[in-house]
Amino acid sequence: MHPVAAQAPDAAAQLQSLPMAVVMLHADRTIAAANAAAENIFEQSARRLIGRPLSEFLAFDDVRIGAALLQPDTNLAAHGMRARVGRGHVRKVDISLSPVGQGEGWQLLVLTESGAGSPLFDSEAGAEGFAVRGPDILAHEIKNPLAAIKGAAQLIERQLDGAGRRLSGLITAEVDRIALLIDQMQSLTRRTAAPVRPCNIYEPLGRVREIVETAHPDTARFVEQFDPSIPPVLADPDNLVQVLLNLITNAREAMDGQTDACITLTTKFVSGVRLRLSRDDRYIRLPVEIRVTDNGPGIDPEIAEDIFSPFVTSKKTGQGLGLALVQKLVRDMNGRIVHDRDAAAGLTHFRLFLPLAPQES
Repeated sequence: MHPVAAQAPDAAAQLQSLPMAVVMLHADRTIAAANAAAENIFEQSARRLIGRPLSEFLAFDDVRIGAALLQPDTNLAAHGMRARVGRGHVRKVDISLSPVGQGEGWQLLVLTESGAGSPLFDSEAGAEGFAVRGPDILAHEIKNPLAAIKGAAQLIERQLDGAGRRLSGLITAEVDRIALLIDQMQSLTRRTAAPVRPCNIYEPLGRVREIVETAHPDTARFVEQFDPSIPPVLADPDNLVQVLLNLITNAREAMDGQTDACITLTTKFVSGVRLRLSRDDRYIRLPVEIRVTDNGPGIDPEIAEDIFSPFVTSKKTGQGLGLALVQKLVRDMNGRIVHDRDAAAGLTHFRLFLPLAPQES
């Protein structure tokens, strides 16, 4: 038994304001601390939860999840899993389990109910309903150091020339983009999409490649297969940068340590891709494809069909939110993104389809 909740790493006082259930677990899988949302979902007070085995309050139909919960240092993310929660109520839940570095075998469990009432999912939005709640908690703490970084970069830029000024300008531009991304994360719960406008796809592609090569000079080799005749698409340039940066970063990380690592960026016209707009029951064409290809080992087949769902990840330290956000941003631009694996060629493709901007008369 472990009767004192405050002994847990990063004690529970900071967890109480979170809208999702958060439970700190000892190495023996007894509960060390639980926030108010955990009390609600387990239908027990923290006093009754602490020191009791997690298995008394949470049991999954899928035995693999239950087995994973019993293993020390497990990093687990699963979406829409049937479980018996609290006093035996059967619910579909989303679960994230991560090791806590401050204690041997400590784990942090985050649990939300899938669908209605979930703090991370909006059931009214259906398949497009990924939303992040409570971003104000971190926005202020992130923006303050960003402002300091931007100010320092602008001061340094005055003392440089040539390549140095270009790099400091890149820092300033990226700080502005990250600050804008934080603002957009705050607005996701309001389902407000950034306005789209005509966008030259080669500007975001070039910017993302420069970001990756600057931050990781020993990154994978890039190959460009571009169709120069593609006119402007209808998109939000900053969101397109974020989407492409996420895809290319994922590709680079998937090939970490691979001596022949190669990322191929392809643009082309395609036919037959259409999107139905449910709001007015009409279709629009998506004739432009931007493809990010890597020759890495590919995505684990067990999660390949769910990689755009929140909390689905194969990364040891990932939370499984990156591709879910990518899909949200792409859909906000009336685009679509798909994934496929060419096993014979050893290639993984992410294909982004976008509409053309209206032609000026």
